[in-house]
Amino acid sequence: MSVDRYAVIGNPVSHSLSPEIHSEFARQTNQDLQYVRIEAPYDGFESAARNFMCQGGCGLSVTAPFKGDACRWVHEIDEYAAESGAVNCISMNGNAIKGFNTDGIGLLRDFFRMNWKTKGLRVLVLGAGGAARGIVGPILRDGGFVTVANRTVQKLAGIESLFPNISTMPMADVRSDWDIVINATSAHLQSAELPVDPQAFKGARCYDLAYSRNGTTPFTALTGQCDAKEVHDGLGMLVFQAACAFKVWRGIDPDAVSVLEHLRGQ
Repeated sequence: MSVDRYAVIGNPVSHSLSPEIHSEFARQTNQDLQYVRIEAPYDGFESAARNFMCQGGCGLSVTAPFKGDACRWVHEIDEYAAESGAVNCISMNGNAIKGFNTDGIGLLRDFFRMNWKTKGLRVLVLGAGGAARGIVGPILRDGGFVTVANRTVQKLAGIESLFPNISTMPMADVRSDWDIVINATSAHLQSAELPVDPQAFKGARCYDLAYSRNGTTPFTALTGQCDAKEVHDGLGMLVFQAACAFKVWRGIDPDAVSVLEHLRGQ
């Protein structure tokens, strides 16, 4: 009897925790599946994805830099992928290839776990690339007032055209008075490379989409020194977005919190 096969595709991908996460989901829900890593060449997403599908693959998790390629490749997309132009989860069923974006929902589920609310609050998103586009829509639907700040103004026009209800500003113009600050910049920045007035973090709940097992990233270290109200990395979002993908593939909602505790070594 063949085992259903899944994979995470990206470049690089050797660091990905997705195989460990989905193996834990499978164990707790008694699902028999195999989940591996695929490192595709930068110009080789479609070839690698099609080859995996032709070999009987059932689904893919998509990470950088291929979320845009995935959105263009699939046959059908959900509303979150449509508005963000990015797909991080692909379901393969015969000739039906469907794309989803579970990043924003994963973020909100992690907020719920921490008892964070966005409704009626001022949310600052640092960065205007694909990571930011994946989370802005769900935050807006949840009632948050979103401002996106970026170092270059060209990307601000692009994200504002996708989400007319947001505000935008150059990152150098950011000052204080935010309820939540989310780091969605594309690089794992050192504190000196983030041109934001430290007053922006004072009294705010600060969240980094980047993650580490111990919860410390350059952004969490920086904001922790700036009188932030709370500071968290994005490991919870990673686990919750994976749980959403697992439900797409298997029809089961796994216990994400226990897997997050496992990854933290608790």
